[in-house]
Amino acid sequence: MSGYVITIARGYGSGGSHIAHKLCNELGIKYFDNEILDRASEISSINEHYFYEANEKIKKGILSLKSNKGHYTGTTYSINDRQYLSNENLFNYQAKVIKDIALSGKESCVIVGKAANYIIGSLSNVLTVNIQAPLQYCIGNITERLLVNKNEAKELIQTTDSYRRDYYKYYTGGIWDDPKEYDLSINTASCGEDYAVKIITDYLKQKGMI
Repeated sequence: MSGYVITIARGYGSGGSHIAHKLCNELGIKYFDNEILDRASEISSINEHYFYEANEKIKKGILSLKSNKGHYTGTTYSINDRQYLSNENLFNYQAKVIKDIALSGKESCVIVGKAANYIIGSLSNVLTVNIQAPLQYCIGNITERLLVNKNEAKELIQTTDSYRRDYYKYYTGGIWDDPKEYDLSINTASCGEDYAVKIITDYLKQKGMI
């Protein structure tokens, strides 16, 4: 396989999405975020609205915090099955798209979110990255980028990260921001976005992936 995949999990306001775009520009590779949802919609014939509505979100009340086994099975259901529009089926179709990209080896890319590190992290052509930063750093970024006050920024960060944490737990059984879930974890408050890009590209070179 000649193509490689970088998966990026990111705390809201940490700069993870910016880093993903910068990597794509520097390496000349594709960027996948909502594009995964569009492809999943195409292969499943499920309206993309359902994928966007469930994207990195879990309805409160259905998550068992005591469970350490995720709900991801990889099994996809067709239109005649009662689980066709279930969140699990939506996730499994997204996972199928992510696996197909990685296994084909045809297109190098960055995949943002979607628990992609869990789905394809065991493959030799995949580097899994976790981008996080302290709350105050993230608040500063969000107030600047969205022109909201600090309280509004804090609420957005905590709500978004809570969704992502629960989503990851529900499907994988793991802890979303645990460094052990990834090959590489970066604190952007310590190094900044540009140096984070250098750390990732240097890691790829060291592993012989580029």
